[in-house]
Amino acid sequence: MTSPRTSRTARFAALPLAVALSLTGCTVVTAPGNGMPGMDHGSSQSPGAGDMADTMFVQMMIPHHEQAIEMSDILLAKDGIDADVAALAQQIKDAQTPEIELMESLLDEWGMPSAGNMGGMDHGDGMMSDDDIEELEEATGDEAQRLFLEQMIEHHEGAIDMAEDVIDDGSDPQVQQLAQTIVESQTAEIEQMEQMLAAM
Repeated sequence: MTSPRTSRTARFAALPLAVALSLTGCTVVTAPGNGMPGMDHGSSQSPGAGDMADTMFVQMMIPHHEQAIEMSDILLAKDGIDADVAALAQQIKDAQTPEIELMESLLDEWGMPSAGNMGGMDHGDGMMSDDDIEELEEATGDEAQRLFLEQMIEHHEGAIDMAEDVIDDGSDPQVQQLAQTIVESQTAEIEQMEQMLAAM
């Protein structure tokens, strides 16, 4: 059920205009003496340490990680789930929660808005639709864990695509390190999930 890779252009075009405008690197400030607005090109509140590719990656990856945690929580709340599948869901939560905290701290450092209610990701980049989440919520037993694994594989593949894009186009060292970690850890988890599915 792997979806076709979504291009960077399509993903970035989906971001709200307000976010795109905030990435210009200029902050409106009050010029001394006359109270008139001026442009501060050297403000620490502009994303000087994180360019457009880095900032967009962080803003998009936060809700992506949040959905993976939501999916894991749904599975962990069910009865009759195989211990190995439950352990994987917990592993995903344990890995992605601190990554969200790191990304939020980067946005704070850059003076950039959180992706919180931006929307715009639609169901690209491996994101599940509301119907997909509802299907997972309603599933039980073997069907629930099979669905979780299939959905999470697609979800991870989307995250890896995003991470590889920012490795190519970004420049911030912390973002580069995070993206590399995502590629390596989620590739390994995909292999583990595919093995679990094959054994069902």
